[in-house]
Amino acid sequence: MSVATFSLDDLVADLDDWSVVPADVESASRDRSGSPIGPAAIVVRAGSVEQVQATLRFAHQHGIAVVPRGAGSGVAGGAVAGSGSIVLDLSRLDRIVEVRADDQVAVVEPGVITADLDAAAGAHGLFYAPDPGSVGISTIGGNIATNAGGLRGAKYGVTRDAVLSLDVVLADGRLVTVGRETLKRVTGYDLLGLLVGSEGTLGVVVRATLRLLPRPVATSTVAAYFAGIDEAAAAAIAVRSSGVRPVVLEIVDGPTLAAIDALEDTRLRANGAAFLLAQTDGHAAAIEADVIAEVLAPLATYVETSDDPVESARLMTARRQALPALERIGRVVIEDIAVPPSRLAEAIRGIHAIADETGARIFVFAHAGDGNVHPILVVDGDELPAYAIEAVDRIFALALSLGGTLTGEHGVGLLKRDWVAQEVGGVVDGLQRAIKSLFDPAGILNPGKAI
Repeated sequence: MSVATFSLDDLVADLDDWSVVPADVESASRDRSGSPIGPAAIVVRAGSVEQVQATLRFAHQHGIAVVPRGAGSGVAGGAVAGSGSIVLDLSRLDRIVEVRADDQVAVVEPGVITADLDAAAGAHGLFYAPDPGSVGISTIGGNIATNAGGLRGAKYGVTRDAVLSLDVVLADGRLVTVGRETLKRVTGYDLLGLLVGSEGTLGVVVRATLRLLPRPVATSTVAAYFAGIDEAAAAAIAVRSSGVRPVVLEIVDGPTLAAIDALEDTRLRANGAAFLLAQTDGHAAAIEADVIAEVLAPLATYVETSDDPVESARLMTARRQALPALERIGRVVIEDIAVPPSRLAEAIRGIHAIADETGARIFVFAHAGDGNVHPILVVDGDELPAYAIEAVDRIFALALSLGGTLTGEHGVGLLKRDWVAQEVGGVVDGLQRAIKSLFDPAGILNPGKAI
């Protein structure tokens, strides 16, 4: 059933910002995945919780699909809107309601930009730990929807580790709170953990209470280059076994280093065929960096350390600029598998073999601290060629064969949905669908995504 079948008067009467202008609706129906769009029938730019509730009540009553949207920075097709649906844009709900320094928490609306929250926390000597690559454009609501991770995940975990409670509007418009503003809670089932990472299929987050941490007094950075990816992966395991828990532990392969060189006019690739970046923080940052450097020295072709913030930022360039460098070459297809850290070298070797066998251009960087690997395909044009589709399917199969998962932090969205049952098994897949039906009996919330 389509929203176009109905008069929109009953819906827009309760709204102050909406559009049916084709250009507006088409833009709001897309995300960074490049997936085909409907487009939607209307984009609703909710300015209050009440407007979110009114939109969902209308959609629930008429059986109309609703696609929640933050910044549209997702790459798995989670915010792609189908024909006749309602795009529920939450970017106007962008208040940092409060930062309570004594409790080390922040209360925010879903449209808050992740970097803005971190900056606000910094004024109180605190920081927000999740650090996705899209930190400057992604919203807290989108991070919660996909359980986003990031570079600091090696030490501080992912978004779920920072969420204490959520205010959520259910599919029928009811407003509920899950979780508590405490670090410990075992009352009832963990609906909070269930909603984080549910990709807008179970409810719409309208407020979040998030955990903050003391801002580190110091950081130290270690950059090392290696003869090959096997050596770099072995070095990452050695760091994990050293007794030091780095904040950042990242691997970048040789082809990606060459792409960064082309973008930044650097000579990173000349230093080695693979790159490992580690960063430590806190009072013992320099001591821990020295330990890491000693571990890496026998394995690396070149090691560099720095406690200077400016120099550390330069060393971080080889990771921060990886995706922009590839986007300059062509259209990027950003994949996101995760494997046990001990299988990291096998995963990257396997990805390179898939590239050779299919003819796909695949570049690899990885959060080595938690085994999250990002194979990036670069293609020409908007349509994915058959060899690229084959390569992606083989990468998913490789991840599962190594005891891994289809997605570490980007979500299933639309693009990986066909693989979910293969990973979780038929019984668990059925349980997930039963949970979806319980929360959303009319099936209106982001249909066709996540499960």
